Parts: sequence; structure tokens; C-alpha cells
Amino acid sequence: MEEYNRKSVFTELKKYDVFADESSFIEVTEWSNSDGVDVEIVNRTNNKRFQLTWGEFDALKKIMKTI
Repeated sequence: MEEYNRKSVFTELKKYDVFADESSFIEVTEWSNSDGVDVEIVNRTNNKRFQLTWGEFDALKKIMKTI
């Protein structure tokens, strides 16, 4: 059995999203092998959870800048 700690960052979405309510948040947790992150977004209508490698994250940032 292996035990480890993972870095995680959390923020309320109300500061950023006009559609968010008081219970809406986003949390990003780094994988234990440091190769990517888990992303969880919770709002009043649904929850979203997905994973990205750091390369996928870089590609997403790049295409978001072009929009």
C-alpha cells in the first residue's frame, strides 16, 4: 500500500461566473505522479469532472486564446 498527499486548489465560482450561485465551485487536484490534473466543477444544475494531462492543458489554453 502506498500513501501520498496531492496538491489541490479550490475557489468559489460566483466571483467569476454570473450564472454561479453560492454553492458553485471549481477544484483542481494534481495527480500523484504530477503528469496532470483532475478538475471538478460543481454548480446548481450539474457537476462536471474531467482529467487533463499537462500537455492537454497547454493545448486548451492555446486554443482558448485564439477564440
